Amino acid sequence: MEYRTFGKAGIKISEIGYGAWGIGGAMWQGSNDDESLRALHRAIDLGLNFIDTALVYGDGHSENLVGKVIKERKEQLYVTSKIPPKNRRWPALPGSALREVFPFDHIVKCTEMSLKNLGVDTIDVQQFHVWDDAWATDTEWQNAVAKLKEQGKIRFFGMSLNNHEPDNALKVAATGLVDSFQVIYNIYDQTPENNLFPLCQKNRIGIIVRVPLDEGGLSGNIHSGTNFPEGDFRNSYFRGNRKQEVAEHTDALKKLLGNEAATLAELALRFCLHHPAVSTVIPGMRSISNVEANCLLSDGRKLSESLIAELRNHKWERDFYQG
Repeated sequence: MEYRTFGKAGIKISEIGYGAWGIGGAMWQGSNDDESLRALHRAIDLGLNFIDTALVYGDGHSENLVGKVIKERKEQLYVTSKIPPKNRRWPALPGSALREVFPFDHIVKCTEMSLKNLGVDTIDVQQFHVWDDAWATDTEWQNAVAKLKEQGKIRFFGMSLNNHEPDNALKVAATGLVDSFQVIYNIYDQTPENNLFPLCQKNRIGIIVRVPLDEGGLSGNIHSGTNFPEGDFRNSYFRGNRKQEVAEHTDALKKLLGNEAATLAELALRFCLHHPAVSTVIPGMRSISNVEANCLLSDGRKLSESLIAELRNHKWERDFYQG
């Protein structure tokens, strides 16, 4: 496993992290707690030391599983969680007031709930689960974060940015108060490279890449006949003719497979890791086979510039979360 410096926080984190949304159940169907625990342990065996969860993932179930694993390991592990919006709106509604979404007491209460679920005294990286840059200079969230840091309940703080809105963070990035951003970045959505990544490199802000596999779309396993369990959010994400559209795009990408990447998932993850602004990439992993395939590609090998140039031609601007 290779490690990267997490912005100005200075800690060394594994460049493959663990996305723990899926193991929480609820919106991702088909997870098994015993298998999830084995997968988490296997990931740590392979050198992974960064785990991303959230209070709302299975209403705390994901945090509970992560906390169980933390207690059983002696390694230095870094855990990040997220504070849900009080109004329960994902993404943040333009024009909404900060007090409707992240009032002081809500920030503190949710952090204390996550601490209890995880069974720890300190959360390494706490984040807002949505963000609107109109709140950048609002002192209410700033005071809450300062209090949590002063009390030792969190070490670092960041934002998980709205879907496909990397520029909706440029103002808060300039304040110097943010340690990290979690952002969608993959072969299809390369827009963070335009403005967010350069600013984060300048200000030494860590980057956590989420949705590197497009919720499974870049796994290469989605086609028109793919079915998901009832209640699984992917039924909405890949609704209508979207599965066929995804298959057409992945068929084109598969033509680029070869010596540099044997599978589409490997190609997708190596693409994310090629950018120096990226601190870690957090694919969702619910099985040991997924863990081994993803962790073992952290071997220091980079995609060639010529292949990166080819992947520039596969940008696909759309928002499957909306509309």
